[in-house]
Parts: sequence; structure tokens; C-alpha cells
Amino acid sequence: MNIRKKLYFATLITNSNYIIMRKLLCAILMLSTTLMMAQTTISGTITDEGSGQPIPGANVKVVGKSLGTSADFDGKFTLDVSQNPPFTVEVSIIGYSSTTVEVTSNDQTVDVSLTETATSLDEVVVSASRTPERIMESPVTIERMDVRAIRNTSSPTFYDGLENLKGVDINTNSLTNKSVNTRGFATFANTRFMQLVDGMDNSSPALNFALGNLLGMNELDVKTVEILPGASSALYGANAFNGILFMQSQNPFDSPGFSMYGKSGITSSKDAGDNQFVDFGFRGAYAFSEKFAAKATFSYLKGTEWYAEDYNQYIDGGAGNADVRTPVAAGQLAFDQANIYGDEVAVPLDFNALAVGAGVPQFVADALGLTQQTISRTGYKEKDLTDYNAESAKANISLNFRPFANDFEIELNSRFGTGSTIYQGANRYNIKNFFMQQHKLELRNKNFMVRGYVTAEDAGDSYDMRFTGINMNRATAPQWYEAYAQTYIGGITGQIPGFPAGDSAAAHNLARQQADAAFTPQISKSSG
Repeated sequence: MNIRKKLYFATLITNSNYIIMRKLLCAILMLSTTLMMAQTTISGTITDEGSGQPIPGANVKVVGKSLGTSADFDGKFTLDVSQNPPFTVEVSIIGYSSTTVEVTSNDQTVDVSLTETATSLDEVVVSASRTPERIMESPVTIERMDVRAIRNTSSPTFYDGLENLKGVDINTNSLTNKSVNTRGFATFANTRFMQLVDGMDNSSPALNFALGNLLGMNELDVKTVEILPGASSALYGANAFNGILFMQSQNPFDSPGFSMYGKSGITSSKDAGDNQFVDFGFRGAYAFSEKFAAKATFSYLKGTEWYAEDYNQYIDGGAGNADVRTPVAAGQLAFDQANIYGDEVAVPLDFNALAVGAGVPQFVADALGLTQQTISRTGYKEKDLTDYNAESAKANISLNFRPFANDFEIELNSRFGTGSTIYQGANRYNIKNFFMQQHKLELRNKNFMVRGYVTAEDAGDSYDMRFTGINMNRATAPQWYEAYAQTYIGGITGQIPGFPAGDSAAAHNLARQQADAAFTPQISKSSG
């Protein structure tokens, strides 16, 4: 009996050990599986080898994979990779020699110093002749602005910073409407200058020129800006006669992450006073996998335009003489002031004939020296025809697909822009509640590219301020001139009680006051 008990007890011990071993083996297998599926995280700092300063915007990419990130403003980065070590990452940025680092463990710190290649100039551009070539081999002049130059510019926006490039001038039509001009052969609008945003011509179909960056690009999303100052008609058509501007945005596969900016200040002028200026925006991009990525950007700008309050008029001093600016004197009959619209409407009135027709004896009319004179309507000040509010809001949504996880990519891109601005051309235009949108489908890889896009716009409540004033005066022109003539004749002939007869200047002033009060609508800010 004792022997049997001992054997039974030994059997129990053996079975218990087996159960423990089996549980331990399962735990080890589960732990191994967890480790195999875990992500590898690496982080570090990218600096300039010569100065030790951080290099923002440097690209960190896993070799052989479409996975990567970029360094922040302090040169720091963090990259999560669903791959076990060992693997290799490549660090690169334009202007520096690229380098590779071997990753051998999780949570590895990768600090990289890049060597500047300022004299190699081996940058590749595709805008000069539509085929890759070195910038030094390009047959035309190419001015370029990259992410670092945009971040370092002291201009309010990156679009204003284009003026710092060689051979480039910016015509400032208003706070939100800037026109790029190259080599001086252009007008304010520069209709012979082409502007492409991610390959789309963002000129207004109705106006036939680009409204600056109204439907352009969020500065957080800009990758490169290239300008060909010379004629490019042979490559890009007649509209590129005075040059072409390329703006390329960042790809969400290569530049994921979230960023935002905010700017505020005051615009100050003698006429407008001090007015607040605000500008803010954000960019969000995320690579969901090696095959799908998306991004969204938004920016908003609001401010006050400069007030146009030049009420002088330009009088031709004759051949060989410069134009002279003189203020309009009280009682002047015909005039055309700079920032007053509607006073271009002028009609010659024969006061001698009108007086005789009204019953004044001919000898009295002759004695008073009544003759034919040209009388202009009283115009409207520009500040009464517009509110000088400047606004710009633009958004961009992009969906990017790499179905084979290689360089073949399908991009769906939509851009929307709206706002209010003032355009200075032959006349002054109030571009109010303007809306424009573009939608693009593009297929590309290293060997080919197919792109199709559509542009649609709505002019909103836009109008020509000069012709607005002219047409407002034309609507009541017959009644206004009739009231003017009657009052003037009554005043100069002494038919108006208490008014001194024979005072022509006073009679003209009274006639204009009476006609304006009766037939010139008064404009308030709320109705303007």
C-alpha cells in the first residue's frame, strides 16, 4: 500500500509539472508574437555639421519603403515603423549630402550631422524643358524658393517673399491681391504671366489672370516655388509670354503630420488709421498605410485695404510738359478727380439759349455774359463705393493612392478659395464675395504623368467702381441737368429771392447744391 501511494503521488507531481511547462511555453509563444508585431520607434536630431544648428524640414525615410517623416523646426524627429530591426533609414534635404544610418534596436536614438553641398548645385528641376536636368544646365533662368527660404523670409506671406528673387517684382493691387511681374514688361494684372499650382493654371476664367494667392497655396503646404522670368511660350503657350510661376505642394506620403501658424499685426496709414490684421492656418497630413494617404489645409486672412483718397485731378499741361496735379477749386464746372467716380459724366449746356427759352430777354442774357459751358456731375468718393474689407479663405483636400506600394500614384485634389479684394487695372474693381474652385485627377510615376482638372468660379458681388459711379449718375442725368440749369438761371438773373444777381460763381455753386440734393443719391457705409 505504501508503494502504491508513493507512485500515485509521483504521478501527480509529474502531471503538475507538465501543466506548468505547457503554460510557460504558451506564454513564451504569445510574448514572441507580441514582440514580432510591435512597432519600432526611432528618434533623433538632424544638425548642420559645420555650425551645429538644427536643420528643419530634413527628410527621414526607410530605405526601400514609402515610409518616412520630416524634422521639425528644432531638427528633431520621431519615426514609427512596423518592421523589426535591422533596417536602414536615409536622411536627406536639398543643399546637403544625404546619409544612411543602420537601425539595430528599438527606441534607438539617431543623431545625424549633414554636410552642406553649397557648391555642387546638382538640384534637378523639371520646369525648364519638361525633362529632368541640372539647374546649371537649364537653358533659361530659374529662380527658386524652397521650404527653408519660405520660413526665413521676413515678408508677411511667402507670396510677398517672391519679390526677393532676382528679376521678380510684385505689383501690389491690394492687401490680398498681388501680381507677379518679371523683367518689367507687364501691366498691373500681367495677363501674359502664367501661374501653376500643382500643375493647375489658377487664373480666373472670367478675368483671364491670376488673383495672386487667392486660390493659391497654404504656406505650410508649400514644397517649392519656381519662377521662369523669361518668355516660356514655346513650352507653355501664349499666356507664358512674360514668364511662369510653379508652386508645388507637399505630398502626404512624404510629409505627414499636423502644423499650424498664426500671425497678427496692424496696418497703419494716414487715411485708414490703424486696423488689425490677422492671418492663420493649419495643415494636417497622414499616411494611413503604404497605399493610402490624405491631407487637408485651411488658411484665413482678414485686414483693411489702404484708402484711396486722392481727390486731385490730372490736367494735361500740353505737349512736352509733365502732368500737373491740382486740387479742384470751389465752383469749378468740369472736372475728373482721381478717386471720385461719376464726375466723368459731363454735358455742354448753352445757358444763353436756355435763359432765353425760360423767358429771359436776349439783351439781358447777353449782358450777363451767358455762354455755353461744360458741366460735370458731382461724383462719388471711392470710400463710399466700397467698404475696404479684405478677406481671403482657402482650403485644399487631397487623397493620394499608391495601389502597388511603389512610385505609381493616383491623386484626387480639390481646392477652394473665396474672399474680397480690390483689383487695380485700367479702373478700380471691387472683387467682392468671389468664389473659385479647382478639382484635379492625376496619375503619375517616374515614366509618365496624366492630369485632368476643371476650374469653376463665381464672381459674387464684384463690380467696377468707376462705372458704378458713372451709371449711377447717368440714371438721373436729365433731371439733374434740368434742375441745375433752372437754378443757375434763376440765381444769376435775380429771380431767386435773397440771391445776388449777376454772381455767376455763386449761382453755379447754388445750382450744384440744389441738383445734388434732389437727384444725387446719398450713399452710406451700410449700403455701399
